[in-house]
Amino acid sequence: MSNTKTVMGQASNQYVVPTDITDVFSTYLYEGNGSTQTITNGIDLDGEGGLVWSKSRSGAYSHGLYDTERGVTKEIKTDATTAESTDNGVTAFNSDGYDVGARFTTNNNGDTYASWTFRKAPKFFDVVTYTGDGVAGREIAHNLGTTVGTIIVKRVSNTSDWTTWHRSLANNEIIALNLASEAYIDSAFFATPPSTTVFTVGNTPSANASGETYVAYLFAHNDGDGEFGPDGDQDIIKCGSYTGNGSSDGPEIDLGFEPQWLLIKNASTSVGNWNIADVMRGMPVGSNTQLLAANTSGAEGGIPAFVPQPTGFKVVDSNEFSNGSGNTYIYIAIRRGPLAPPESATEVFDITTHNATVAPAFKSDFPVDFALINNVTAATAFAAASRLTQGKSLTTASTASETSDASYLFDYQDGWRNTTGTFSNLYSWMWKRAPNFFDVVAYTGNNSTSRSISHNLGVAPEMIWVKRRDGTYNWLAWHSVFLGTGLNLYLDTNNSQDNGGRFSASGHTSEVFNLGATIGGVNTSGEDYIAYLFASLDGVSKVFSVTKSSGSDASVNCGFSSGPRFVMLKRTDSTGDWYVWDTERGIVAGNDPYLLLNSTAAEVTSTDYIDPTSNGFTIVNGGLADGDYIGYAVA
Repeated sequence: MSNTKTVMGQASNQYVVPTDITDVFSTYLYEGNGSTQTITNGIDLDGEGGLVWSKSRSGAYSHGLYDTERGVTKEIKTDATTAESTDNGVTAFNSDGYDVGARFTTNNNGDTYASWTFRKAPKFFDVVTYTGDGVAGREIAHNLGTTVGTIIVKRVSNTSDWTTWHRSLANNEIIALNLASEAYIDSAFFATPPSTTVFTVGNTPSANASGETYVAYLFAHNDGDGEFGPDGDQDIIKCGSYTGNGSSDGPEIDLGFEPQWLLIKNASTSVGNWNIADVMRGMPVGSNTQLLAANTSGAEGGIPAFVPQPTGFKVVDSNEFSNGSGNTYIYIAIRRGPLAPPESATEVFDITTHNATVAPAFKSDFPVDFALINNVTAATAFAAASRLTQGKSLTTASTASETSDASYLFDYQDGWRNTTGTFSNLYSWMWKRAPNFFDVVAYTGNNSTSRSISHNLGVAPEMIWVKRRDGTYNWLAWHSVFLGTGLNLYLDTNNSQDNGGRFSASGHTSEVFNLGATIGGVNTSGEDYIAYLFASLDGVSKVFSVTKSSGSDASVNCGFSSGPRFVMLKRTDSTGDWYVWDTERGIVAGNDPYLLLNSTAAEVTSTDYIDPTSNGFTIVNGGLADGDYIGYAVA
């Protein structure tokens, strides 16, 4: 979808501003096949133009950069000074991605790859090519139409360093993308600050030698002037800096949004690579950030480094490459998407069994952010895992702390878990984070009462689950039926509602959820927590409450076009289990298998507690006990 807001570029060029970050940027993970592949990432390179930046995660191969201005098959490498080469790394730019050939930088057989695609768009990114004239003060036109955050220039007709200017550096201070060196002053480069329409280069071989050809990549800096999202008013890219403190409790950088991609460099010393992190490969809390370095050909490596937060990111290591005391670090940060609510539940929720000859074990049509897993025929509990805590899991029927599991990986475009095989009794229920639907937040307690925790759900949450990750405590659950009461439930027990005071009686907002006066289980100082936030979205999901009275069915109108694929129910006025039904195992006008979130019991197949309807479901009379229930359903 596109809104009607437009921005005039130079001359007569007019662009329609895209509505979403997903229109202009993609991190895409895939495995090479040594032949040809089509990468479908939803980015229109054929019509709009842009850059494909590819790197093998598993192999020590150079980065390969291909852009629409120089054309397909023209490769340059950020870790080398060499001129462009002609090869079959990228063989076509398509309306929804690109094609690759049998090139080690993009498609070596058996290697795993990350590609980052940047589409040309005002206030986000531009690609410019030009021929040098050797005249100092040469102005090069661009179409960002806003503050320039970063400029990266490469001479493609000959050898040269990758000359990089960043808005946090001085006007004529530059730094080489292909080196680990610090920034330095050179008046021959960008002595004049770039404007919204031009940047100025000096008479230098790396940027403006007569007769040489160049490519420049320009990244915008949004500062309250972004024109993205459903209302055309969201920022999606920031180019900034921070000062290291030399501690594993590093700086918290406020971007005004949660990032999905970071490029960070120590500008003060020659120690430290140009590190690239993204949430697809892994930026989890409590474990290693998966890093690639723009200035080296090395394979991916993991160390504690950066953790995304709802409004920015936090540095979590004292290493000089990310957090040397007193050092200045420059960065480019790109916002996590999508910005628009989903239009269909199939975009953000799925249920499947473990069935894979090639990982991921649980397949979906979207990158998974949160998953439940259970062996439905055995005496096992649900395990809960998330992209934010990759490689770790919690058990919903237990107060225990999280445990490590190397197979609980989310670095896939189409599912999660790094295992193979066919196990028809092993199910997973999978959610994608999306506005107005579902969100995940990790935070550390600070012992304060009435604390507000930022989130990106986009609406006030109607149901919240919170669990301490690093120690023993119950799962705390809040539902909108408790608004104004301060009550909560325990996800790991069948207890009735409890006046625990863990959540604010005044409720929550579209930007924060509010904790109450009781800090145990939700906000003890130094303890680590994970929160899952759920909301009702027309035609997609429904958070509800219902009372079942004696002698009659209790109908729940979810507003769906057909029956739900997932239903959860919990009695609140007395003891009662957390029931789960789904259409993969069966929601029919008859017996429906159920599982319990608060129990290790195998599924029960001999009961008829709910029946589907044209817009929701009915709690069947004579099954579940009469009383007050809360619930959650997905279409």
